[in-house]
Amino acid sequence: MTRETYQQSLDDLRDDVLEMGHLVVKRFEMGLESLVNTDESLPLEVIEGDSDINETYLTLENQCVDLFALQQPVAGDLRFIAASFKIITDLERVGDLAANLAQYALTAKRDLTPEVAIDDIGRDAKALLTRSLEAYAIEDVDVCWEIAGSDDDIDALCQRASETVVRDLIERKADSDDSWAIEQLLDDVSRVLLTIRDLERIADHAVNIAARTLYMAENDPSLIY
Repeated sequence: MTRETYQQSLDDLRDDVLEMGHLVVKRFEMGLESLVNTDESLPLEVIEGDSDINETYLTLENQCVDLFALQQPVAGDLRFIAASFKIITDLERVGDLAANLAQYALTAKRDLTPEVAIDDIGRDAKALLTRSLEAYAIEDVDVCWEIAGSDDDIDALCQRASETVVRDLIERKADSDDSWAIEQLLDDVSRVLLTIRDLERIADHAVNIAARTLYMAENDPSLIY
């Protein structure tokens, strides 16, 4: 393989990772919309479409392995391929979490839990994921650090939302002696808490992408944990 062909392979890998990222962001958006949309076709599309993300992941995994095995990259190229390999793993997991959101939407009661900041958390997590992909695209290390700092804000939102849901559960159980209503309430609370947890995890994966991008660009593992 000539140097020009090798460089094109690296460029193609970056483009393919970003294309996978855009697909995952779209599925995440659809998962979020499913939480407020009563049309069952939308969450079903997200769940069924998860196989597309898995197939893309396997294809890109093979690209990375081939570049490792056949080209024996060193220095910056090695970091780029290794970082890309880790990033597609994070993207595949975000796809799984988007499918989780769609599954929660299919079983949602929608009328038993208090108002919590699901929309705000989802919007912020999506913004973080989008910015992490943009940072990867142009190796913007400043944005990587900003993403790591912003994750604390999402963690705080998730903590407050979880506390609100639990507090409402306690208050409603105290006011009710209807065992069936309490059982429905417990199911709905569990679903909302899982939704909050998965949104927080998506934000964590965005931070992982930023951390790998920082390592890729500057050989700086400070954000990797």
